[in-house]
Amino acid sequence: MEATPRFAQIEPVGQCNLRCRMCPVRYREVSNAFMAWEAYTAIVDQLPALTELHLQGLGEPLLHPRFFDMVEYAVARGVAVSVNTNLTLLTPAKAERAATCGLSAIYVSVDGARAQTYERIRVDARFAILERNVLRLLDALERHGSTTHVEITAVAMRENVDELAELVALTARWGVRDLHVQHLCHDFGESTLPARYEPMRAFVAEQTLVHHDAERVSRAFNEARDAAKRHDVKLRLPRVTPVEHPPDTPGRARCDWPWRGPYVAYDGTAMPCCMVATPDRAALGNVVADGVMPVWNGAAYEDFRRRLGSADPPEICKSCSVYARVF
Repeated sequence: MEATPRFAQIEPVGQCNLRCRMCPVRYREVSNAFMAWEAYTAIVDQLPALTELHLQGLGEPLLHPRFFDMVEYAVARGVAVSVNTNLTLLTPAKAERAATCGLSAIYVSVDGARAQTYERIRVDARFAILERNVLRLLDALERHGSTTHVEITAVAMRENVDELAELVALTARWGVRDLHVQHLCHDFGESTLPARYEPMRAFVAEQTLVHHDAERVSRAFNEARDAAKRHDVKLRLPRVTPVEHPPDTPGRARCDWPWRGPYVAYDGTAMPCCMVATPDRAALGNVVADGVMPVWNGAAYEDFRRRLGSADPPEICKSCSVYARVF
């Protein structure tokens, strides 16, 4: 593991303005779930070797009233800062801050090329607002001569897989050149899953592309690849065939996240990675209460790393798309 991590992911907000069907946040009852400014700066200050910071978690980062201050605080320390956002809250003023705060990358979540599909998956969102805000962001970046990288991200599922080629064309029409398509992050199959997330387990079982109509998936992926060539879009597609790890596979070779850098929720809870998504599924300590390095080097983290490399890894890992190489 990194003695002093160079990478970290911090969740500024633990709630969202949308109720996306593939996201556990719709089943959590949290309010005022904002990371305190003092907690954020203290975490960053405790990571002197930090070179890369991703400000994203289960919530929508642009909800945080000091989000752009968070970016600027880390950028001033020489850290490359990126963010995932649904972009539905991008006002003209926020577009200006996004273009001038020093973000290295903005990943915009779009899960359907058609308004009906997008709005069905991202409940409470409006496709017209998304499109307006994407163009608003790109305009601000261009006016300010920003070098911020913009990428469209999408979660592939049965509900939208046939639209991937259209999503490639939409990405190009907006003037974005990168489309990152991933699979559903987790099957929520662990036996300790809190009851509130059982609907998520059912949703994933209904929508996963793993072991689903291989001919359909292959056709959709090939059409998307062809569209990417036509539109000069760099396209990333997920695997849909899980990898089985032999019992003697080292933990780092299965997933290096617990060795690479901490993932910290809005309340300071440290989790193994963002795939866990919510602290009531797996927690390894609290960095606000106990400090970043004592938690990172603590017994809970060390035990988790040990188990990940064992013949019987944590259930929450065995149910993870990254672990199975289908993310």
